[in-house]
Amino acid sequence: MPTLKESIYDILDYDPECGLVEKVVTIGLILLILANVIAVILQTEPGIGGEYAPIFYAFEVFSVGVFTIEYLLRLWSITVDLRYREPVRGRLRFMVTPFAIIDVLAVLPFYVPFFIPVDLRTLRLFRLLRVLRLFKTGRYSKAFDIFIRVFRNKQAELLVTVAVALVLLIISSSLMYSVEHDVQPDKFPSIIGTMWWAMATLTTIGYGDVTPMTPLGKLLSGCIAVLGIALFGLPAGIFASGFIEEIQRKTQHPIICPHCGELIDEQIREEET
Repeated sequence: MPTLKESIYDILDYDPECGLVEKVVTIGLILLILANVIAVILQTEPGIGGEYAPIFYAFEVFSVGVFTIEYLLRLWSITVDLRYREPVRGRLRFMVTPFAIIDVLAVLPFYVPFFIPVDLRTLRLFRLLRVLRLFKTGRYSKAFDIFIRVFRNKQAELLVTVAVALVLLIISSSLMYSVEHDVQPDKFPSIIGTMWWAMATLTTIGYGDVTPMTPLGKLLSGCIAVLGIALFGLPAGIFASGFIEEIQRKTQHPIICPHCGELIDEQIREEET
């Protein structure tokens, strides 16, 4: 017969083949997360947020209470998982995992104003940060878990892409400043001031109020736009190859988790050892 800690861990740990109690808890948490996101959106409407402020606040207190209890129970029962079986180090390792950090961020905006004096604008920002609770639904999605592993495996390639983008941004800003500054000193006042135009052009969203007027500037802007399309297509290719590798790893090297009986890949087994 499972202990209380094992039972709580099984209830909170999402499994598509779980029992009735686990399904009810999982569905209830998902609905509560979605309701919180809807409430944050509705509160920004002047006619709704002010009139129903007490109801929104009561719902916020209830939600924070549920999410706080959920996090504490996860932290207490996580030692059942072989990866976090050490009472202290295991819990510390769990606390820095992506989903654990998201759990903290989900309740942090509510508690911070009680300990740190904040002005109205900062308080409004903290309230909007409650939208981050939407990421809690990723815990119940295997696709989101795969996305995190792909990001972790491809972080070196992604960092190279970011570095190349920064270099291209600086070069583009410098060239356009040199070409267009004398003609449009108010639009291209400095290299730093030109970076916004370069960023908008590299991402191909355009910026209608700032356009080059010289023939050389127009030629450069066309080249920069084409380079932007090629550059920002790289992360998509990196993620695509990462997803293919993850899918192949799960299908070619299936390993059964000794605790929950689920299929895990070779990477997780290496983390456990």
